[in-house]
Amino acid sequence: MWFKILPGVGVIATCLLISSVAAAHIHRFTNKGKEKRVACYSHQWSLMEGNRCISGVMCYYVSECLENID
Repeated sequence: MWFKILPGVGVIATCLLISSVAAAHIHRFTNKGKEKRVACYSHQWSLMEGNRCISGVMCYYVSECLENID
């Protein structure tokens, strides 16, 4: 009866899991090993923009913390 829907739900859940894991690996590969950062709020965006200026190469994912600050 109701349990006949379980294989379909399992297939859909597996497809969603595979796509999310693949997206995380693609983002990590394209950003040279670092995970993609998401800025939902203006404060988070300003922090990421600060990291762009500090890195010296205008990429927020290349920041080296305090080593590049003059």
